[in-house]
Amino acid sequence: MYKRQKVELGDIETAYIARGDGPPVVLIHGLAEGKESWLEVQDKLEGFRTYASDLRGHGKTTLGNGKGTLEQLGSDLIAFLEEISGPAQCVGYSLGGTIVLWATAQRPDLVTAAVVTGTSTVVGRQAAGFFEERIRTINSDFLAFANVLRKDTKLQLINPGVDLDAVTAKRLDAVGDGSGYINAAKAMLRLHEKPLTPLLSKIKCPVSVIGGEKDIFCPRKAADTMLSELPKGNYHEVPNAGHLMSVDQPELYANTILTTLQRNNYG
Repeated sequence: MYKRQKVELGDIETAYIARGDGPPVVLIHGLAEGKESWLEVQDKLEGFRTYASDLRGHGKTTLGNGKGTLEQLGSDLIAFLEEISGPAQCVGYSLGGTIVLWATAQRPDLVTAAVVTGTSTVVGRQAAGFFEERIRTINSDFLAFANVLRKDTKLQLINPGVDLDAVTAKRLDAVGDGSGYINAAKAMLRLHEKPLTPLLSKIKCPVSVIGGEKDIFCPRKAADTMLSELPKGNYHEVPNAGHLMSVDQPELYANTILTTLQRNNYG
């Protein structure tokens, strides 16, 4: 049974979905996603108390004084851990994985283990251009952004049976007026000049890196960069999946996360 709630955390009202009983797990979504993107995963995580929240400016969470920094987004996660879940395993997808890694490095007392999926700690020149162009499009022609997001979503999928329009519609709903997307994209842009990678050596808890076999946005090279710095890193691959693993291979994706969480919790 899902429990939808809102809570005041600092300068924002955070919306989240809680489900289940057991050791806590906090789920952080990616860019142009929302808490609902975790529903199928939450269904699979039996034996855990799961929390999926909307990032600031996404879904039903307010933007507040968005600063466009990873530090602020990471601090939002830390506030959630302090006030709602308590120390927990944290799972982050794409942008969410970057947020989880930052918070883990800052507050090892709150993150007992991390799972990052489709994640990169470095933003190269091409990726920086991607974020800059999306920000410009939202600011100049939001209707055009809907078409751009559809094209981006198509590139993140490889399963021909996926309903592209339905997936895009859900993502647009999470994007809302676009302010949260811009805020988060600016945070990722900063990784072009200041990669997160040097912080990874500070992380002493287990970190599982999950990648899609055919992910062109965060390929295996991105995972290897993280694994070379993580003291307790390990890698798992979801076969026949692009960047949107949860859509391409929902069952395999959820089971891979479940197995990883169980290993971290029970050994």
